[in-house]
Amino acid sequence: MALSSSTLLLVKSHISLSSFSNPSLYFRRGETRLRVRPISLSIINARADERKEDIVIVGAGIAGLATAVSLQRLGIRTLVLEQGESLRTGGTSLTLFKNGWKALDAIGVGNDLRSQFLEIQGRCFSWLMISLGIRLENHWFIFEEYPRICRMAIKSEDGRELRSFRFKDEDESQEVRAVERRVLLETLASRLPPDAISFSSKLANIERSENGETLLKLEDGIRISAKILIACDGIRSPVAKLMGFPEPNYVGHCAFRGLAYFPEGQPFEPKVNYIYGKGVRAGYVPVSETKVYWFICYNSSSPGPKITDPSILRQQAEQLVKNWPTELINLINLTPDDTIIRTSLVDRWLWPSISPPASTGSIVLVGDAWHPMTPNLGQGACCALEDSIVLTKKLAEAIKSKRTSVEDAFKAYGSERWPRIFPLTVRAYLVGALLQWDNPVICAVRDNIVVPKLVRLGPVLEHTNFEFDPL
Repeated sequence: MALSSSTLLLVKSHISLSSFSNPSLYFRRGETRLRVRPISLSIINARADERKEDIVIVGAGIAGLATAVSLQRLGIRTLVLEQGESLRTGGTSLTLFKNGWKALDAIGVGNDLRSQFLEIQGRCFSWLMISLGIRLENHWFIFEEYPRICRMAIKSEDGRELRSFRFKDEDESQEVRAVERRVLLETLASRLPPDAISFSSKLANIERSENGETLLKLEDGIRISAKILIACDGIRSPVAKLMGFPEPNYVGHCAFRGLAYFPEGQPFEPKVNYIYGKGVRAGYVPVSETKVYWFICYNSSSPGPKITDPSILRQQAEQLVKNWPTELINLINLTPDDTIIRTSLVDRWLWPSISPPASTGSIVLVGDAWHPMTPNLGQGACCALEDSIVLTKKLAEAIKSKRTSVEDAFKAYGSERWPRIFPLTVRAYLVGALLQWDNPVICAVRDNIVVPKLVRLGPVLEHTNFEFDPL
């Protein structure tokens, strides 16, 4: 129904500007800032050529596609706006723990993905050491396999065993696989109708109307009026800015990532290998029969300039680990140009009573747009998938039963998710800080006290316990 005859009072917020629509008090580590962001009021007439949509999802990443598929399974149609000309399938891989796999099972794609990627044996043993910052320079994780038992031993350079664990004794249900981002996105997209994703649809401006709808203007001039807007537009989310969220915080570390390719078959067993030095850590893990994911994380006082030239990225990555085991250098050399990247690690702490809520009216944030976190717990993608399930159930109930409003459904989603998201974000940051230490005294304490006497596997795995019913 056209709205050309009606006059709307709009609070205009131009995404291209740095101003937010509301004053917000927020913390960054070590400082407090009060930032007031001006708004402008104007009277405009709605146009007859605006496209009408009930639900628009901004961003065809993991969060956006998972949310669209989840709603589709419950018979709720959405339009996904993606600024790229196609799916953003660049990058490497991501690690999914059992909570991520449960979410994928809930939306019906888990088994399709399992058949393509290796299950990692003993993965969470090594992740335990990452979670507690136990991996020391010149200490290697040694894995030994027995029938139905995975064992990990931590040894020092002189061969002394510091500690060992049996993974299945702690969590028989754990499932961990490294998954190619490209394959995950393509699998999710394949579950949607052909016209569900609108590519080359970059937002230029967002306007809020008195009747609660959101007016979206794209760079190509198309205007879309959405009753509900679900923002899954990543860590630099323009919609999050509109809602008063600060920019994500750089945590002091950068990471190189790559996906090595072995056309004749990769030679590694399905285990994660970690190597740690002073202020630098690296690792690699087989993803499939022909591909191996690797990463190098290093301290840096600033994110530095953006570099896209793969030859420079490869050279810089090799320089960081030039005296490390040769298999890591070989993996870097066998990485195709289009799968080697460098990123700065960021997060956003959702301080209680200070940070803006996850929703405002009929607009809601999902995944990295709301809660970017560092990858030290392997929970960024897993939490985005969890978000999609919880939000879908809340929204579907509001739409179908009409016992609650969409606004109240979004508030319930934010209230339910915040107690899980905030602690994980903080914990992931602290884990990264521990892992990047290079103080020899601290290393000695880890070696002689923390590893042999204090480490417990069970509590470290608790964050992967998240239950929900299939959609």
